[in-house]
Amino acid sequence: METTSRCSPNDHQNDHLVIIGNGMASHCLIEALVKQPTRPQRITVIGAEPTPAYNRILLSPLLAGEMQQEALSLRDAQWYADQGVTLILGEKVETLDRASQTLTTNSGRSLDYDHLVIATGSRPALPDIPGIELEGVHGFRDLQDADALTDIAQRGGDTVVIGGGLLGLEAAEGLRKRGSDINVSVLQRSERLMNRQLDGTAAHLLKDTLTQRGLQIITGAQLARLESDGQGRVAKVHLADGRQLNTSSVIVAAGITPNAELGLQAGLRTDRAIVVDEWLTTSDPAISALGECCQFKGTTYGLVEPIWRQVEVLAATLCGTPSQGYSDAPSATKLKISGVALYAFGPTEASAEHEVLNYHDLERGDYRRLLLRNGQIEGAVLYGDTSQGPWYFEQALAGTDLNAYRQALLFGAADVDVLREASQHSPDSSELSSKHSSSKHSSHTTSEAA
Repeated sequence: METTSRCSPNDHQNDHLVIIGNGMASHCLIEALVKQPTRPQRITVIGAEPTPAYNRILLSPLLAGEMQQEALSLRDAQWYADQGVTLILGEKVETLDRASQTLTTNSGRSLDYDHLVIATGSRPALPDIPGIELEGVHGFRDLQDADALTDIAQRGGDTVVIGGGLLGLEAAEGLRKRGSDINVSVLQRSERLMNRQLDGTAAHLLKDTLTQRGLQIITGAQLARLESDGQGRVAKVHLADGRQLNTSSVIVAAGITPNAELGLQAGLRTDRAIVVDEWLTTSDPAISALGECCQFKGTTYGLVEPIWRQVEVLAATLCGTPSQGYSDAPSATKLKISGVALYAFGPTEASAEHEVLNYHDLERGDYRRLLLRNGQIEGAVLYGDTSQGPWYFEQALAGTDLNAYRQALLFGAADVDVLREASQHSPDSSELSSKHSSSKHSSHTTSEAA
């Protein structure tokens, strides 16, 4: 059912919209707003970093030396001016007064607003262990971090990356590629890499690939503390099992913490982040929150797809156009780690009710695993060849009954379509399915019920 956003088309036409944060979500919102005839006429955006918005997703290839910093830029400062948007860079908002609808930056600048959007993003989640404050401990979230990690790679020596998810592995690979004499160890608390996206087989394949390239991967690693060199710089990482790793730097890439402090200071409703409703409105109707700093129905966000959907809703709200409001929706994860393609959605672990279909081509390094329940796809993990991933996800969203074609599912849409067409001309489609499957299965393909 379509509902109308809280703002009528004329509510904000002459108002001053202030956006705190100049990251990817903020920039995407501005791009959407300036295209609308009912946009707020005055828009001011404040960014704490000294450069205009850039693509943070490309920090990893920047670190690896595969592209230049200019390639990350989304728009230059002149573009904002051309759109009638006031851009303030290198200033951080320190106080927010909701009663007077004003804010103050660390430079002493004071601004009033009619509507405010908080899009302050997130920061690396730091483990609560002794020594985390030592010099030589870095995150990997912005251009400044990328510069610091580049220096580390070029100096060489021993480096430890905390976190075996996407960001940690990209940081580790970037360090390895950029440095000529660097030893990189990756510590993963879970027993497998990327445990939220990959099953055990795909995680093992990924670990083998990265190990062969020169990374040391340590899974099941419980951090105990960081040891100083006696002069305030990190020198060792201690694990709970007694192992020690010498290091001159530690890169923390083990999750994010929403930057919700401004909302907390202003008395907005907060939990893990700033709480918003389906129109991205906070507990104050004059303030919205967007992206990694907000929380909707208990969920916080770190992936691009849901944040882009938030942008669509908020842009409509601010321009007074009809909107269905934001709602969480299933999403697939498409990743590429140093040339290895991955695609996953749904549960990573099979339940007793799932039928599990597996395909593993050892020579090509391709792996696929589908989880089916009553003939419908509920989850998938693809490693190597991920071309069929979007089609699997489409079938899962549609709830398509694929039971009659299950023997061809591992080979994708084209093979299923062949069986569908053949079944229209044959009274026994199950026999056709069996023949088709047996003619294509290699010795590396397995199918099993969980």
